[in-house]
Amino acid sequence: MKTVILPAILLSVPTLAFAQAPDDAPGEASQIIVTGAGLDLPPGTPAYGSVVIDRQRLLDSASGRIESVLGDVAGFQQFRRSDSRSSNPSNQGATLRALGGNASSRTLMLLDGVPIADPFFGYIPFSALAPERLSVVRVTRGGGIGAFGAGAVAGTIELASATRAQLPDFSASAFYGSRDSTEVSAGLTQDLGGGYVSLSGRWDRGDGFQTTPKDQRVAATVPAAYDGWSTNLRAVAPISATSELQFRATLFEDNRTLRFAGADSMSQGQDASIRYINRGAWQVDALAYIQARNFSNIVISSSTFRKSLDQRNTPSTGIGGKIEIRPPVGPDHVLRLGVDTRFATGDMYEDAYNAMSGATTFRRHAGGDQWTTGAFVEDDWTPEGLGGKLILTGGVRGDRWSIRNGFYHQVSATTGAATGSDYANRSDWEVSGRVGALYRASDAVALRTAAYSGFRLPTLNELYRPFVVFPITTQANAALTPEKLKGVEAGIDLTPLTGLTLSATAFYNRLDDAIANVTNPLIANTRKRQNVDRIVAKGVELTAAAALGDIRLSASYAYSHSMVRAPGAAFNGFTPAQSPRHAASATVAYSPASGPTLSTTLRYVAKQYEDDLQSDVLPDALTLDAIARLPIGHGLSLVARGENLFDETIVTRNAGGSMDLGTPRTLWIGVSFGR
Repeated sequence: MKTVILPAILLSVPTLAFAQAPDDAPGEASQIIVTGAGLDLPPGTPAYGSVVIDRQRLLDSASGRIESVLGDVAGFQQFRRSDSRSSNPSNQGATLRALGGNASSRTLMLLDGVPIADPFFGYIPFSALAPERLSVVRVTRGGGIGAFGAGAVAGTIELASATRAQLPDFSASAFYGSRDSTEVSAGLTQDLGGGYVSLSGRWDRGDGFQTTPKDQRVAATVPAAYDGWSTNLRAVAPISATSELQFRATLFEDNRTLRFAGADSMSQGQDASIRYINRGAWQVDALAYIQARNFSNIVISSSTFRKSLDQRNTPSTGIGGKIEIRPPVGPDHVLRLGVDTRFATGDMYEDAYNAMSGATTFRRHAGGDQWTTGAFVEDDWTPEGLGGKLILTGGVRGDRWSIRNGFYHQVSATTGAATGSDYANRSDWEVSGRVGALYRASDAVALRTAAYSGFRLPTLNELYRPFVVFPITTQANAALTPEKLKGVEAGIDLTPLTGLTLSATAFYNRLDDAIANVTNPLIANTRKRQNVDRIVAKGVELTAAAALGDIRLSASYAYSHSMVRAPGAAFNGFTPAQSPRHAASATVAYSPASGPTLSTTLRYVAKQYEDDLQSDVLPDALTLDAIARLPIGHGLSLVARGENLFDETIVTRNAGGSMDLGTPRTLWIGVSFGR
């Protein structure tokens, strides 16, 4: 079935898009301009209080990793405080607004309009997202209902690839860092016809640091070594004066070792997408994509230090596409009409072992399919009589979802006895929407307000795959139902002086049927994924940015008061796991047009709890990063980077005192070239 779906999408989406494209007038001479970008943002976008991270900030990351830069947006978090060098890949879910720690993403993350979360786990392959390949990142906190809006319960993070004007013909960099770490990247971009082709690659490796505290180390304890690579091909070709075709293919593999010798994990992917953009009178954004991913993980016993579980193979496939049309409805309106679909299928193969004898005890196989298809309509209205001061925006989408062919089978390796379950197929409809208003009272003051709803399906991982992180076993739950969000917010944007912007947002979000890892009171060290009644998050977000000559300043703060509502449960009224109440970030950058540059970033994350019962605390952490560049000439620069310069102790996991630690002080020296 999958072999039929992909060609159908790849062929039909561009064909349908072309059908919407207007013909050029006979004899009309038009200049063809290829941008490699999507359609312009609708005018109502600022009503939802987005935060933008520009290309220069993306390039000024001391770690060289996109997840670190996203930390500039206070309230952004992963399930763990570790980055993608020292965390299990399955922990790399992205969320916002303290809606509860969840290894699956509650935030929709798009690259050039394409969802990039893993089809089986829902995690983000951060190691495959090299910052130097990107143009801009836009973070919108709160629910969204546009294309692929199903899943955007905590917000949307939109990444855009670098444009031709931003890409040098040739670029390269090489760094050497603490603990024998290396980072090498290169990119080649060439004009081809009226378009261009860009090929880039990156390789990171390191012996890693000790994630285990010194007093908990044993003979089997090893540093968190990592070795990963990715390569990306992007091509943009003009079709007419107003339309272009964009293609992207990404290959990546990431290998890590965590805590004990032999506790190895691997993630890999082969992604491809094709996109048609038309900026004519009838604007069109149509795309199709495919993801082929895999994951493996070995669990080492904490008592015998022998293999106890080998999650040896987790292949998954994601296929999807969308068509969005913006018909010409007059100068006062921007109307968006669209349909989208996403299909995910995956299998888990794992073998359990006797940690004493090393003999295989069970062989397990689990998996299933998911399909979500939706249609949306959204309109941004700028009433002519108010001189553009007021913008009203609103939209609605309907989704048909299904969870099918789910199963969990187990076979005894000694007796051959088979047990397990085949789960009933499920499907339903969900309707979500959002409305917003933006009023520019003056050039210095803008007021905004919004209300929204959304939903997220449980991932195949949450439904069918149990996992172990010593000493805790977390069980899957095939009966999980979708999470549903309702939220409101209001904000103000101030520009009191040229180059100075200040923003404040107050929000209230309620996530019904939130999926959480719930402690089993009857079985020690056991949790199970369950829908809890709701998580209520309310708070305030502040942002500031200033440009003072060659100096740029930016700051972000989030206060999030989150609480679980689960009447009768032991954790009723508690703070959700992995949800800090305070988070802040501040960056000061000195970047003259020529000469040396310097950028420093200070981040703070308040304490948070490891578990639903608030038994184990992750203390607060304050870190300082910095990067300095010294141009040498002819496009060559000497670069020095420093992570966690205070050498702050960052506790990333605490299960009854068994801890993991985050990145210690890490120093890098290297060179970069681009021209």
